[in-house]
Amino acid sequence: MKKIISIVLIVVLATSVLTGCVGNEKRPSKEVYTQKDNLDFNFSVDPETFTFEVESNGTTEKASEPLEKMKVSNLKDDGDNISWTYAEQNLDIDIEKKDKYVDITVKSNKDEENMFSWPKVKGNGYLLPLNQGKYIPSDDSVWKYYLNEEKMKVIESFSMQFFAVDKDEYSLVYIIKNPYNNEIAFDTKKNIEFTFNHEFPSINQQKEYGFRIYLTKKNPVHVAKTYKNYLIEQGDFKSLKEKAEENNNIEKLYGAPHIYFWDRTVISEENIQWAKLKSSFPDKLKLWIQELLATKVEDGAELAAAYEDLNNYDYVDKYTKNRIVKSLSAVMQLKEFYNTEVFTKEDKEIQKLINKKIDKLNPVELIELNKRLLKSELGNVVDPIEKWADANTIDVIKDMKHSGLANLWIGLDDWQEGFIKPELVIEAENQGYLIGTYDSYHSIHEPGKEQWETAKFKDTSLFEEATVTNKDGRKIEGFQGVGRKLNPTLAMPSVKERVTSILNTGLPFNSWFLDTDGTGEIFDDYSPEHTTTEAEDVQARIKRMEYLQKEWGMVVGTEGGNDFANKTIAFAHGIETPSFSWMDEDMGKNKESNYYVGRYYSSTGGVPELFSKQIPVKDKYKKLFLDSNYTIPLYKLVYNNSVITTYWWGWGTLKIADEIENRMLYEVLYNVPPLYHIDKYEWKKYKDTIINHSKVWSSFSKKAIKEEMTDYKILSDDRLVQMTEYGKSLSVVANFSESEFAVQGEKVPGKSVLIIDGNSKTIYTPEK
Repeated sequence: MKKIISIVLIVVLATSVLTGCVGNEKRPSKEVYTQKDNLDFNFSVDPETFTFEVESNGTTEKASEPLEKMKVSNLKDDGDNISWTYAEQNLDIDIEKKDKYVDITVKSNKDEENMFSWPKVKGNGYLLPLNQGKYIPSDDSVWKYYLNEEKMKVIESFSMQFFAVDKDEYSLVYIIKNPYNNEIAFDTKKNIEFTFNHEFPSINQQKEYGFRIYLTKKNPVHVAKTYKNYLIEQGDFKSLKEKAEENNNIEKLYGAPHIYFWDRTVISEENIQWAKLKSSFPDKLKLWIQELLATKVEDGAELAAAYEDLNNYDYVDKYTKNRIVKSLSAVMQLKEFYNTEVFTKEDKEIQKLINKKIDKLNPVELIELNKRLLKSELGNVVDPIEKWADANTIDVIKDMKHSGLANLWIGLDDWQEGFIKPELVIEAENQGYLIGTYDSYHSIHEPGKEQWETAKFKDTSLFEEATVTNKDGRKIEGFQGVGRKLNPTLAMPSVKERVTSILNTGLPFNSWFLDTDGTGEIFDDYSPEHTTTEAEDVQARIKRMEYLQKEWGMVVGTEGGNDFANKTIAFAHGIETPSFSWMDEDMGKNKESNYYVGRYYSSTGGVPELFSKQIPVKDKYKKLFLDSNYTIPLYKLVYNNSVITTYWWGWGTLKIADEIENRMLYEVLYNVPPLYHIDKYEWKKYKDTIINHSKVWSSFSKKAIKEEMTDYKILSDDRLVQMTEYGKSLSVVANFSESEFAVQGEKVPGKSVLIIDGNSKTIYTPEK
């Protein structure tokens, strides 16, 4: 049985004006965006095998390879619509012709678990929204090895909900109508091909999935614009300009490098007169600090030994200074620090804080009390507490501003950094920077056994009563196998409690970074008490992003940036280079390897080795995650002027030793903020590199971020010279090769970019 239906599609106009967009309402963006012509085509379908063919300009291709034959019933052809039933599979199929595409819907007609696999896709190459976007030739040996028997959860692995396949004469674009419960299974026995699988969970009343299928020219620009215009049509796109109308702090992201700032010193080396410390350190205080280190501080025994070294040697070396500074900083964060037998010189400020009761002090007040207590015993051996840690924090922020970094996004590892030095947050905000804390509600640890701060919740019932259960009845493990996954639909009271308690200390954070909320690592929760679908999971994550955005005026960012979050977030970390060190033991575990990324540890209380240590990366990972031969700007072509994207924090601009220049070129070509990890030592080490690059990148990006990415081209046969265009008059040519390349009357040296801004042309060669 073979049923054939044909349609002719109408060509899309070159541009279109669309109106209205308020909050997350389903209204189109009011801005004007580029559209590209979709191709006219006919299609035919064989219901028995669900083989789907398209024909354009005399060339016929399969949009889906045949499945095994199935029994067909209830076949109907109403002209513009064809439908049938697979009774044995409990599925109804509906195909409808539209002006610009074919709309295909697969619906389960039973309440139990069900699964269906369609389409089955083959082609010459694939345009997949893996992070920023990849073009993958079907016969590529590197990708065949990587994708061998690989299964990808689509909403997690794809940054956008579409994929495209290159055929001989044109590309097919598949827009996924239902983003939930989808998986792509790859087969690389011959050339790369894949099957799209959809699960119909028993707990989900949404019993259908499907696609819009379009034909375009073989060009990533046409592919991406087809998807962007679909989003606009659906009211699912919001520009940065529209977001900034609601919160003008978003404009502080324009031309802003992204910096994680690290410092956990309550007092710094410069604040101590080391020559006097030996003779002026009260024995009671010294013994009390050593006791606290041994009983209350992780790895405290090593820090405690510094006090013996202080007594044993005439000269206080750098190593001993570091340990004493770390130890003092650690104990001054403890509520147990106050001891009436040790601290006997209470002034009015100390007494005022003590009268409030130690347990009632907020964290900023607690550290303030402990600083005053230490000062009361050490006297003139240490600086006035108002100057403590300035050299590590405020002085660096001021120098950044004075050096020409007009805009910055500054992220803290957690809010405790702000509690330790509130003046850091205040100074950053005063300088016009965005500054925010990392936060997470993804993992929850067993009460009393929490391994990190974000996995600790005041509501201790959540661990047993609000965590995710899979369909087999087992609790889903938390990050790195520790604890459990917290159901986001039950987390909002804890979100409000935590955020309010942090901000009620007076810290003027104006940005907030939510870990994992944009990664698509979402779940169906089969817990009988709080059954939750993937769709409900996502909506709960969006709700907490909106809470920070609307209730607190935060500029919100997230890890990942997958596009279900696009209307709420302003920036995302991970789209450009994802986390991948877990894929290789040499990177993740083998401390003797040159490829080892480093420990989450700092001897100075500054940037951990994980972020400061420069390493090489094996060639196979360069191919998969860094190589400009494979990367294409699918995400930027859709979201350049909507979501600002950069790297996952573990792969900052300077991390990969032999890729620094390439990454700087990439940052200009793709309008990607540089990402750095800074303390006073890293700032001194890389200041010139950061300033020189930012002068060029920031000036360019302030203009590019306001525009849509309108074009992308490969200019050389080896794909090492590429061009992007923003709006109508701003473009970049990046030469990733070692050789000079001539373009538009200019000779672009190897490892350089040409920036064309109207009639102005600038050649920039990055230097490490």
